[in-house]
Amino acid sequence: MTDGPEARGSLPADGAFTADRLLDEATAALSAHGVPSPRVDAALLLAWATDTTRGAVEARAVIGGAVGAAHVQRFRQAVARRCGREPLQHITGVAHFRALSLAVGPGVFVPRPETESVAQFAIDALAATALPAPVAVDLGTGSGAIALALATEVPHAVVYAVEQSADAFAWAERNNAALGSPVRLVRGDLGDALPELDGTVSVVVSNPPYIPDAAVPVDPEVRDWDPAAALYGGPDGLDAVRRLVVTARRLLTPGGTVVIEHAEQQGAALRALLSAARFRSPETHRDLTGRDRTTTAIAPATGA
Repeated sequence: MTDGPEARGSLPADGAFTADRLLDEATAALSAHGVPSPRVDAALLLAWATDTTRGAVEARAVIGGAVGAAHVQRFRQAVARRCGREPLQHITGVAHFRALSLAVGPGVFVPRPETESVAQFAIDALAATALPAPVAVDLGTGSGAIALALATEVPHAVVYAVEQSADAFAWAERNNAALGSPVRLVRGDLGDALPELDGTVSVVVSNPPYIPDAAVPVDPEVRDWDPAAALYGGPDGLDAVRRLVVTARRLLTPGGTVVIEHAEQQGAALRALLSAARFRSPETHRDLTGRDRTTTAIAPATGA
């Protein structure tokens, strides 16, 4: 195929379309439907539809390379779903989290980039312990993202993950199995989880539901697709967090670390809850966007 300006974006004789034309078409459609990152999503969807990478798609677009008719149909169907504000990760079936590629879909919360910094605090605390096999617990694991990050990045640790939802637990099982089952999955509620580990855990980490019931998210990808049980935390958003603090106090060894994700406005309230439970040094940390995202604290000595 020639690469002149007349040829680029034209319809080849075999019914294929050029990558640049497809990306322009999809970007315009996604933008018209309010998708926040239309060009990026278009490229990722074309990579998925052609079983290749975003880099390969961008290179093909630069030279006006053709995309076969079957791939064009798959791509356009995916773009139509994304125009309906179905999450990109549900369409491709994959959410990327740190170094992991996790299977996700209906019934499980899609892990977000901001949670990667939450996982980092837990990983750092776990790696800093002097124990040969420190124990970590992820409460409300969802897809297994945080627990699997801990288990793969601190391989000498023993990592447990607790999830109550049957749908989410199935996704966590699938992701755990795909990575060789490095995490010990437990189906249960975060309030009474793992009593056999009381006082032995080095790190408790959680991304609990923390959105106030009345603060319904604007983004359809969150509002219409993420499970409500993974989003809403009561009138002030802290119902699950209060129970989490009690469980963390029970599970943690003296000097162990609790790491909790929360909304930007909840840092002070969370520090107060931790202080009331006699945790030491509660501190709130910002994510890469500059928003308060994570609060950490240290478990007190026995009897404190």
